[in-house]
Amino acid sequence: MIDLAKQLLYAYEDNRLVFAFLISSGKWGRTPTGDFHIWTKLRYTRMTGGNPAINTFYDLPNVPYTMFFYNDEIPKERGYGIHGTYWHDNFGHPMSHGCINMKTENVALLYQWADPTTNTETIVYADAEHPGTPITIYGEAPQE
Repeated sequence: MIDLAKQLLYAYEDNRLVFAFLISSGKWGRTPTGDFHIWTKLRYTRMTGGNPAINTFYDLPNVPYTMFFYNDEIPKERGYGIHGTYWHDNFGHPMSHGCINMKTENVALLYQWADPTTNTETIVYADAEHPGTPITIYGEAPQE
């Protein structure tokens, strides 16, 4: 579960809290709320987006431990994910274009914990036999 108001991610197994980490959600783009599933995990990926005309363009190589999520309203091609962040250290405050930014050492733990399971693969996809971990995102991020 991700609480946008508190900028915290909570990971549970049954009713037992496994992890609680600070995050940074959307500042230049809204982080979607609702119930989602991880559909793919990538050990590293390049992320680009934003708008150069309003000085929000980004081009980030080797974004670590990326887990993209989707639901029926937010399709896979929208590109929302949970991932490591090497370009800022301001966790607990909105700082993204809509993704969930995390400290790399924290998201590495989450990446290994979440489904679909990864071993040595650099890219893995969820399927019927190995569905992705469900994610609930709720609340409203602070306006900073």
